[in-house]
Amino acid sequence: MKRKTNSFRIKLLSYFVFFTVVIFTVLWLLQTVFLQKFYNSMIIRNTVRVADKIGAESNNTDIRSYIDDISRNNSILVFVTDTSGNILYSSDEYKKGHKFRDDRDDFRGSEGGNDMEMRFRYRELPDNYSEFLKAVNSSDSGEAEIQTDDLYVYGRFIDFCGSDEKAVLYIGTTLNAVGSTARIIRVQLIWVTLLSIIIGFVLALFMSRSFSRPISQLNEKAHRLGGADDDVNYNEGFCTELDELNRTLDTTSEKLKKNKEFQNELLANVSHDLRTPLTMIKGYAEMIRDISREDEKQCAEDVAVIVEEADRLTALVNEILEYSELQMSDSEPVMNDVDLCETVSSVADSFEKLYSKDGYVFERSIAENVHVKGNASRLRRAVYNLMDNAVRHAGEDKWTGVTLRTDSGKAIIEISDHGNGIAADELERIWDRYYTKRQRSGKGVSGLGLAIVKQTASMHNGSCSAESEQGKGSTFRIELDMK
Repeated sequence: MKRKTNSFRIKLLSYFVFFTVVIFTVLWLLQTVFLQKFYNSMIIRNTVRVADKIGAESNNTDIRSYIDDISRNNSILVFVTDTSGNILYSSDEYKKGHKFRDDRDDFRGSEGGNDMEMRFRYRELPDNYSEFLKAVNSSDSGEAEIQTDDLYVYGRFIDFCGSDEKAVLYIGTTLNAVGSTARIIRVQLIWVTLLSIIIGFVLALFMSRSFSRPISQLNEKAHRLGGADDDVNYNEGFCTELDELNRTLDTTSEKLKKNKEFQNELLANVSHDLRTPLTMIKGYAEMIRDISREDEKQCAEDVAVIVEEADRLTALVNEILEYSELQMSDSEPVMNDVDLCETVSSVADSFEKLYSKDGYVFERSIAENVHVKGNASRLRRAVYNLMDNAVRHAGEDKWTGVTLRTDSGKAIIEISDHGNGIAADELERIWDRYYTKRQRSGKGVSGLGLAIVKQTASMHNGSCSAESEQGKGSTFRIELDMK
């Protein structure tokens, strides 16, 4: 298969390599080009900080030991002189002062000590000390610094234990001391860079393959979505987001399969129901045109048949559209407070106005103040379907019972009739779509009415059931949780 240059795997690999190049470029710049500048700035800041520490401790009796320690720990040269340049004390990173024995005749201690006495000799002042001392004496702030390519000197006036006058602190340190270190780091960096690039490339290949494999599987799964053969192997656990996407594709696939099944079932089972009224309408229209148009009575009867079949066709299409909406809607219906007393009474009023002139009797027992959380239009349609079912299957007395009651926190709607009833082995199947029309040879329109009731009850976390005794009638029931 031809490799796609814009694939996820290639992009991930490219970005990883680019990231590695950027990181090592920055590292090389910091460790080679800017290392010396960084080192010098750190040394200068540290020298000033050491001067602050010595200045703060300069009046203590153990200042000499303190200077020895701080010069040794920071690898600096320290001189303390008077304002004329006479050394009061000095120290460096190696030793306090230079002890030696002096047996010269002209050497005397300050107290007229003996010959061969152990004495201290301080190292000579640096060549730039005169320049430094002049800078300090002429400074308004009492401090000065001198910087060359290889040396940094900083100093100030301080109080010094044992001296009655102001003393001058001189601190010197070496700059540009990382030349050899930089060369060592540069060689080491070459090896580190080569090894890191090799390791990074291997890791990038592994990561890109690990990421691209599940994405390729999901891509293949998406291509087969809703098909008969959509079983693509996907191993969960690599990434939470991809696992969620896989579950989303599974859910989408199931919905597509259900929609396809619904479509096939619709075509298979409803096509005959659509064809029958259309055939009747066409046949009677042709009779009016060819035979009964001169016979006013016969023509009126034929037109009545056409109107009846057109009404039946309209009802059939409406039921199909309504059930399709329930099945294919991805969004939850808006749930509000619903007064079931008002809903059931309104539907009963509509049927009573429509059928009372034909001798139908509607007996009501509707409790008041019964509220549920639901969708008013969907619940109204469910009650309408049960009422329509009862009227169509009413017995010879044309009686229909409408009941709304409460029991143990449940709102119960019951619609009853005195019709022929339903066989016990059919009670569980009457809620299946199209069952009425195919199996019971009933008087319904499409067999979707009770399926819509069941779907609506499930949508409201309720239930529906039926009781029937052949020859005595049936009772259909919806149970919903009250607010």
